[in-house]
Parts: sequence; structure tokens; C-alpha cells
Amino acid sequence: MTAGFKSAPPRRPSDGDPSPEEVIVAYHERTKHHYHRYAASAGHLDWATQPNPFRRYAGADLVPLPMPAPGRPLPYWQLYARGEVPSEPLSAESLSLFFRYALSLTAWKRFRETTWSLRANPSSGNLHPTEGYAVLPAVEQIGDAPAVYHYAPQEHALERRAVLDAKAWGELSAPAPDGGFFVGLSSVHWREAWKYGERAFRYCQHDAGHALATLRIAAAALGWGLVLVNENGDGAIADLLGLRRADDYGAAEREEPELLAWVTAGRAPPPSRLLERVTAASVSARWFGRANTLSPEHGVEWPVIDEVSQATRRSERAPITEGFAGFPMQDEIFATPVRQGLLTAEKAILGRRSAVAMDGETAIPKETFFRMLARLMPAADGGSVPWDAIAWRPRIHLGLFVHRVEGVPPGLYALVRDPHKLAALKKEMRPAFRWQRVPSCPPGLPLYLLQEGDCRTLATNVSCGQDIAGDGAFSLGMIADYLDSLTTYGAAFYRNLFWEAGMVGQMLYLEAEEAGIRATGIGCYFDDAVHEVFGIDSREWQSLYHFTVGGPVEDGRLTTTPAYA
Repeated sequence: MTAGFKSAPPRRPSDGDPSPEEVIVAYHERTKHHYHRYAASAGHLDWATQPNPFRRYAGADLVPLPMPAPGRPLPYWQLYARGEVPSEPLSAESLSLFFRYALSLTAWKRFRETTWSLRANPSSGNLHPTEGYAVLPAVEQIGDAPAVYHYAPQEHALERRAVLDAKAWGELSAPAPDGGFFVGLSSVHWREAWKYGERAFRYCQHDAGHALATLRIAAAALGWGLVLVNENGDGAIADLLGLRRADDYGAAEREEPELLAWVTAGRAPPPSRLLERVTAASVSARWFGRANTLSPEHGVEWPVIDEVSQATRRSERAPITEGFAGFPMQDEIFATPVRQGLLTAEKAILGRRSAVAMDGETAIPKETFFRMLARLMPAADGGSVPWDAIAWRPRIHLGLFVHRVEGVPPGLYALVRDPHKLAALKKEMRPAFRWQRVPSCPPGLPLYLLQEGDCRTLATNVSCGQDIAGDGAFSLGMIADYLDSLTTYGAAFYRNLFWEAGMVGQMLYLEAEEAGIRATGIGCYFDDAVHEVFGIDSREWQSLYHFTVGGPVEDGRLTTTPAYA
């Protein structure tokens, strides 16, 4: 059951076998929620098999990271202002801050006898399938040789999984400048499948996207660049991070490689020959540690997750070649909002929380609404974090349910994140829609009124009847340019679509925090009912994620304690 990455290549169509793209389409259709049935899951929570949220490698050296002193004064808005944050040298202290902002614990919650942790990177159901890795040069107080590390969030420490010799590191990083390193993400599918069954693969990809955004934002807080590596296959990433070393896992749940990124001072591109000849034998002869088992048993099996995982693995020669760098945009979108704000970067990042309910009353100013949407637009001349981490043009657009935004009439709206797709969306959506530019909206923000009217009940109904979707200031569905993406880049890009959706969600989380309100991701929605709302009657476009933003209702029964003593 969801065994994780193995060495077998993706299945190719032969003798009537489906192509990887056909596997994806079939998986996506079978894991839709409908009014009359939900996607397959166990239907109950087996608490005896609840997965451990913390992976550890017994026998690997644990290198504690120095805890950053609280109160760093960097304003939140400076994260998005090019050149405003001086670049920090690579050190134990800067690495500690990087992981603190990206993947660390942010608090512990307690209700009666039950405790659970929160993290900087949000997760569906707070189940945290995402694991983080780093491939570092020799760094004082970390290690005197290049090495592969696993990040242990509970301890805020690095586990040394492998030691590389100088030649291996030189081949990996050449001709990159000194001070760069790799960071990787993997998924433990079982953590999500335990609760969500077959739909879990989707949620793992959401979480990887959220984590990609937190990594990019953490890098920005240090004046570093971060860019996703697109030129290499998942097999090379798995070998680099040690994810298909069978002896190191045994009966423990395996991890699926998701992505690898290059981090460096400034905005240098990743090494041009990255991972060109990486194999399990060439990475290192010295590996350490054995993975812990997360659940005593798994119960229900979900083989379709293994099928979609295999179908979406990237081949060794499948680069993303668009080289997209953002759209030129009007200065009025970013000039004023980006240079003012309520919070420091630290308070926004570490204080981010998911609302458990909305009050059904809080309205937000239109300026706040427009600024939040503007942050979702990849811009060429500022405001490009975190979008400069990915190379492809935006393929996620927003269908918005606006409830309580001062100066903006309630109704259905669309944010077209790639203006080149405006005509296609107009053709795809309901013919009666108005497609009227919002008069008070900044000129460069492609926000359109589709239909005016109260849509609170509609938003609630299509989000699996969850009141939180109608009780916020606004909610939204993320509409993906789905089949064209699979045609252009193949089945592996199915993951990228969810990553982009997760990145959109992370920006909404942080912008809500900065505005003094809260946001929440919604993974449960009736897929085709959402499409019906917007008049989408083909498979070309698909809703991949929902979100709601508004005034939160705090649960006074919960006790909060610090993440680290």
C-alpha cells in the first residue's frame, strides 16, 4: 500500500495499457466528490493506526540548529521587494532561520489530553506528509564535509543521512557559485491516505506546493534566491536524497520524491549540469540511519495512489522550457501596498494559522482584497516572490465567491492569472457572464465581475456544505488549465498543477495574516458542481483546490504553547 518510490520506470502504453495521461484523467475522475457520493476512503478514522507525524532516521547523527532569536524586525512587505533584503552568508545560523521559516513547528495545541503541533508549512488535516531534505557543502557547526541531511522539525535539527566526498559535491554543484545548496521535498502518502483514502495523492501535492512557497519565502527573508530544478527526473532526485535505499526503510513507509530546488545568494540559476550522472552508487558510499515506521499497520489498501504516483514520475529528459519570468504590470498594484503593513515577516510566517470557522460578519476593505489578489500575480518588475521559483506560465486561475468586500458588490468573479488565457476562459465559462472589469480595481489586476448577487449559500453548498466557505469575506475555487497542461508537459505536470495551487494558497494564508484576518484551505468540494457554477462542461478545465478568507472564530477550548522550549 502506497509503498513509495521504487526503481521501476513509469508504465508505457503497450498492448492496450493506458498511457500515463490516461491514468491521470481516470484517477482525477474517480477521486471527485459528488453530491451523491464522496471519493473512496475508509469512512472512519482508525486511531490505532494514526501515522506518526515525525520521521526520524535511527543511527544518523542529529545536528541541532541554533534557535534564531525571536523578534527579527524585517517587515513582511520586504519579502517581496527586490533587492531590499541583504543576502546572508551560508552558515549554521542562516540555515537555522531558513528551516525555521520554511518547515519548522510554530506552536503546540492542546485539547484535554490530546496535543498536536502546527507548522510553518500548512497541511491537509494537519497530517504533514511532506518531508524536507538539504544537500549542503561543508558548513561550520553543521559538518566538515558536503552531506545529505533530513530536516527533523520536532527537534529543529538536521539528520546527517550521507556524507559526500569533495569530488561528488563538485560534480553536483559545478559551475554554481559558492554558498549554494539543494533543498528537496518528498511525500509520505500514507499519512494522508490514512484519513482521506484515494483523494490523498491530491492533498500530498497541495502540501508540496505550500512547502515550495514557504521555502521560497524563507529564502527571500535571507536575501537568497530559490528556483525549482526542472531538468532532471525523479529517479535522480530519489538517489540524491536516498529515498530508494531499501535497506534504510525496511518495513517503514516509503517516501515519494516530489521536487528539488537550488538555493543561493542572489538570483543565480541552478547548475547547468545538475544531477547529470547521479546514481545510487555515485552519490556517496557512506549512508547512515534507518527510517522509523509511522504506523503499526495500514488496514485499507489504496493501490490507485501507487498507480498515479508511477504515472506522474518525471523522466530524466522532461525539462520545462517556458522560461517564464512574469508579466509587466502597472506600478499602482504593488508600489503602495508592498511598502506598508502591520506585521514583521517573522510574525506573519510563524503566526500563520488556519481558521477553523469564520464569523459570517467581518468585511474587508477593497484595498486589502486587491492587494491579496495582486500578490498572486507573477510580475516581472517586483512582487515576484514566490513565483520566480517556477518556470511555467500560470495555469491556475481563480473563480471567486465575493461575500463581504467593502466597495465590491457580492457575486461571482474571475482572476485571470495569465492574460493570454482570457479568451479561452470566456469561451469555456457560462455565456451569460458579464466579464466586466471592476471599476475601482488597479488597472493591471485582471479581475472580472462575472455575475452579481449573494452567493454565500452557493459557496457553502459546493464546498461539501461547509459553512466556512460562505461565512468568510470571500472564498474561491482554483481553476486549472488542466488537459492543455498534460498535453504540453505530460502526465508528470499533474503534480505541478497542484503545487501551483498550493503556492497560491500559501500566499493567501500570509496575506490574510498580514491583514489581521485568517484563511483556510478547503480540500473537500464537489468538483463538478463547482464546474457547473462557472459553466464549465468539459474536462479541459478542472477545479483543484478551494480557499476561504475572512474573520476567524477562535476556539477557546484550545491551549497554545510554544513550538520549542
